[in-house]
Amino acid sequence: MAQVGIEVKDLNFNWPNGEKVIKSCSLEVPKGEFWMLLGTNGSGKSTLLRLLAGLLAPESGEIRVLHPVGFVFQNPDHQLVMPTVGADVAFGLVEEKLPPAATRARVEEALGAVNLLALLRRPIYALSGGQKQRVAIAGAIARRCEVLLLDEPTALLDPDSQLDLVAGVRRLVKSRGITALWVTHRLDELNYCDGAFLLEKGSLVDRGEPQRLKQRLMEVHSEAS
Repeated sequence: MAQVGIEVKDLNFNWPNGEKVIKSCSLEVPKGEFWMLLGTNGSGKSTLLRLLAGLLAPESGEIRVLHPVGFVFQNPDHQLVMPTVGADVAFGLVEEKLPPAATRARVEEALGAVNLLALLRRPIYALSGGQKQRVAIAGAIARRCEVLLLDEPTALLDPDSQLDLVAGVRRLVKSRGITALWVTHRLDELNYCDGAFLLEKGSLVDRGEPQRLKQRLMEVHSEAS
């Protein structure tokens, strides 16, 4: 039986005002696969991702996620904290108390994986949006994350950078056996994933083959217009 990287059973989450955001949600992402989480604004996608990352606590249900977990925000400026590329990736390794040479090797390996090794000493402020997202992903790779959670990481990027990033994440997932869940509402990004989930008003309404879900959503959009 294939190992599971992310497993959720009967998950429920309410905001303090009683608003129900996630309703009896169950899903699985096989280890080493790249899945996407789709849904309109307000469907609960980002909330579900934060529950998986442990940033929020559920009302009820079970969450099993392989650790360590890396989380990439929609806006990389919310998570890049050091002045240079290399220092930011190294910052995530502080808790591991590695010798300096081991830290340096991890940082260089991670930046190489996202094709940014040449920018090791580049100031963060001098990076493009796509480069910042790749630095955030490098931080997760340096920490040897088993699971990578990405919350609409292409939202602030131009179209070419969007597809470069999603293709790069797919390569990393496949080459390193990482399990990834990527939140999006862009249907062209579905061409890169192994499977997809569709969330509506906090409930999982469909899952499976990405091209089938893409077709379903294209038909919904055309009917709406």
